[in-house]
Amino acid sequence: MISRKNGLAVLVMVFVRIVAFSQSTDTLAGTPPMGWNSWNKFGCNVSETLIKEIADAMVSNKMKEVGYEYIVIDDCWQIGRDKDGNIIPDPKLFPSGIKALGDYIHSKGLKFGIYSCAGSQTCQKRPGSKGYQFQDARAYASWGVDFLKYDWCYNDGQNAKAAYLTMGEALKATGRPIVFSICEWGTNKPWEWGKGIGHLWRTTEDIVNSFDGDIYWGGLSVLSIIDLQANLYKYAGPGHWNDPDMLEVGNSILNYTQSKTHFSMWAMMAAPLMAGNDIRKMDKPTAEILTNNEVIAVDQDELGIQGRRFWVFGKHEIWLKELKNGEVAICFLNRDANNAWKLDYDWKHYGLGFITNANLDKNIYKVRDLWLHKDIGNTSVNLVTEIPPQGISMMRLSAIKN
Repeated sequence: MISRKNGLAVLVMVFVRIVAFSQSTDTLAGTPPMGWNSWNKFGCNVSETLIKEIADAMVSNKMKEVGYEYIVIDDCWQIGRDKDGNIIPDPKLFPSGIKALGDYIHSKGLKFGIYSCAGSQTCQKRPGSKGYQFQDARAYASWGVDFLKYDWCYNDGQNAKAAYLTMGEALKATGRPIVFSICEWGTNKPWEWGKGIGHLWRTTEDIVNSFDGDIYWGGLSVLSIIDLQANLYKYAGPGHWNDPDMLEVGNSILNYTQSKTHFSMWAMMAAPLMAGNDIRKMDKPTAEILTNNEVIAVDQDELGIQGRRFWVFGKHEIWLKELKNGEVAICFLNRDANNAWKLDYDWKHYGLGFITNANLDKNIYKVRDLWLHKDIGNTSVNLVTEIPPQGISMMRLSAIKN
């Protein structure tokens, strides 16, 4: 029999552990998560061999060095449940088991992510987690999972907030810090209720490999997604991010200019940077885009502020993002598919809008081009450049010390 004194000690110990775990989960995703997800390139063609090779590549091609860390297996890794309801990985595709695969990823200094769905089935009609949330969460934790992408197919009319809260609580109950990605497609405005439940939430339906124009039901282009996420900036911050979906950089359809724009705008929006290409076989231009550490630094800025549109001139836009130490990222976006933007920007005339800490009347700012990787002048003179069709010019402004 437990004495009253010992019982109180146990309760105190449990309370301390709960508080400590709550504090540890609160610090997850302090900056937008960075990694790789299998879906955009491979769909259901996942395997133990592929995922190990991707982990190897992330280390060897310098992606790990610049901040990518999560290797996430999307749908189709699971085939059923056993008599006790335990989820069963496909033994043909993952012969060593999921835990062994997670151990391999961890041995590379990376983190391991997996996929499930709030519905009775996943989007590819594999077993979903509805009714098995706590059981599945315990399995994921025992496998060493660090990230869960949780989809919304076959949801059977559930209340979205309640469904995601259930899995969020299941993950917390495991005692393992697991980043929780709410993949609800923005249907029920998760930005209004997702903070404290998940660490990131999809703001739109799925991205497709297109720069402009929507291709099929449920598929949105890069520019369409930017427009839908643009006004959600107030909901983003450390530990709770708006997620415009994974990157299509390196998947052939987007040209080099469009890919730079895609990557730059995701960074301006403080978006999770989840590569979706075959990183084992990247050409040099693709690798240079995905590993541009100066653009990544804008995305990963500690303030966690999502960039905003400052000005719209027809098909020309200016975006601003406040950074730590009084610095500012500015992006000139040319949405015109046919004509270059011959920019002649008078810094003092147009200013920096809503960035309250920036004063162009009192301070001169150094202007650094984040794609040329060099300082190109300062704000005492006009910025004169030509931006190609569907291209960008992305700068970082730093006050010059007198």
